[in-house]
Formats: sequence, structure tokens, C-alpha cells
Amino acid sequence: MLYWFFVKGFGWIARRRLGPTVKGLQNIPKHGGAIIAANHLAVIDDALLPITCPRMIHFMGKAEYFEGKGIKGRFKKWWFTSVGVFPVDRSGGSKSLGALNHAREILEDGHLFGIHIEGTRSPDGRLYKGHTGVAKLALETGCPIVPVAIIGSDTLQPVGTVV
Repeated sequence: MLYWFFVKGFGWIARRRLGPTVKGLQNIPKHGGAIIAANHLAVIDDALLPITCPRMIHFMGKAEYFEGKGIKGRFKKWWFTSVGVFPVDRSGGSKSLGALNHAREILEDGHLFGIHIEGTRSPDGRLYKGHTGVAKLALETGCPIVPVAIIGSDTLQPVGTVV
């Protein structure tokens, strides 16, 4: 799978260049479903978590990543799908339920599901109120929630920059 090619094949380069510090990996279950509930400071967070985790993490990604036109749009859809990301409609109300149902299937199949509890990146580095999807998934599946704090990625990758 493309996920492991990039995480194992190139992850060591990213770990060396970015130098993330990781504490508490022993809290991630070695087997079975679990919810990785993290804050979200920068786009790079979705790369930092997989390169530091011993298991594959599936994430939601905004639906716009999957709806682009032309070669660039098809490439983005292929890329995100290949690395375990699936679309979520963030336009409000019950529109995100399909994605939560897909996340439940991932957990029930014994995989890790990563979610940024605030629903989007923090504009100023502060932690904002989380959404209830994490609790809903944990109650429905019986899977543990592993809280994750990402610290400093907003200074590593300020808004508008590419690492």
C-alpha cells in the first residue's frame, strides 16, 4: 500500500528533518481499533502523526480534496485515497454522518482512526472546543480514545508555508 511506502520509505527523512519528539507511544494499542484524537495546528500534522506512529492511521479529509477537476484534481483524489484519507462533508448538520459511519467501519475492522477534534486547524495555536464525533464513535464501537497533543507544528509550518 502506498501509505507504508511513504511512511516507511520516506518517513525517516521527514523524522530527521523535522525532528518530532514523541512521548507515550505505549498508549497506542498494538491491535484493534482505537481513536487518535488530536488537536490541529498545521497541515503538516497529518504527516507528523503517521511518521511517528507504529500503526497506520486513517483520517478524514475535507471533501474538496476529492472533488477537484482535471489532472490536479484526479491526482489529489488518488493521493488522499492511497494514503488512507476519506472525504468528509463539512458543510454542517447531518452531512458529515457518512464519514463518521466510514470511521466506525474502520474502527470495527480493528484499525486506527485519527481525528482532529476541533474539526479544522486552529487559527491561533489555541485549543478550541472539540466536536462530539469522537465520543459518539467511542461509545458506538467501544474503542479507546488516545488523546494526542501536537505542539509546535504551527511554528514549524506557519499558515501559508510548505515544508
